[in-house]
Amino acid sequence: MSRWLIEADILARLLADTPDADRVILDCSWYLPDVGKHAIDDFNVGHIPSAQFLDLTEVSDTASPYVNMLPEPKQFASAVSALGIGENTEVIIYDAGYVSARVWWMFRTFGHDRVRILNGGWRKWVTEGYKIEIGSGTKVIAKTFPANLIKGRVATLETVREAGLDDAAVIIDARTAARFDGHEGSGYPGVASGYMPGAINTPWQLFFEPSPSYRFISPDAARAVFLGEGVDLSRNIISTCGSGVTASILVFMLEEIGHFDWVLYDGSWHEWGQHDDTIKLVKPHISK
Repeated sequence: MSRWLIEADILARLLADTPDADRVILDCSWYLPDVGKHAIDDFNVGHIPSAQFLDLTEVSDTASPYVNMLPEPKQFASAVSALGIGENTEVIIYDAGYVSARVWWMFRTFGHDRVRILNGGWRKWVTEGYKIEIGSGTKVIAKTFPANLIKGRVATLETVREAGLDDAAVIIDARTAARFDGHEGSGYPGVASGYMPGAINTPWQLFFEPSPSYRFISPDAARAVFLGEGVDLSRNIISTCGSGVTASILVFMLEEIGHFDWVLYDGSWHEWGQHDDTIKLVKPHISK
């Protein structure tokens, strides 16, 4: 049984049997800025009963030149305290895509382990016909959340640079193959394409079952994916992606298979690609 996942039927039962428990359900659905829409509009159309909406932008460091960076503890504490989350609150996260693991990582990085992800997310909840709520969400009473940064969870550019040069750790990259290979743009205007020396492409989509399940794959299947991509699971691992969001899926799956020697490169390619002194590799196109 997973420590970090909760199934839809179990959550539905908890909502029915213990509605007054110290529990907050967070909808952290999110769109890339260039999509031109905001997930709060989807939340207002329908969400899990009693859920609160967590905007990823509000718990990211907006002062940083790099996107979606981990905020200062005070900023994170203020945002989640306002959603009724305190020191002992059970937090259950869901979304309609791929962001839940990022929020899971943030809570754990700030010292809160009472956090789980709804397996299959919003899409599975709706597919299975569970109750939904319409509107802006239930009003909650603010609590005090003690955000205490746990050291050793975040890799810096220098950490990744050293790992790529002297093979100090395995670097895994969650981006699509086209982005990783440099055959598509980086996704960020003015940021170069390519991949880091020593990095192994391990696309995040490989860790989810297809529609209508949308669940995370099993630990055995996840282990097979990592090994199939050439990841040495006996070593320390650094996870990266475009901006640190889907990299969280990889570290989540590492936890699921019992591999705890990992760190997440928060700046990811958005930081690496903007530095003039970083090596950016591109794979040649192969003609068919």
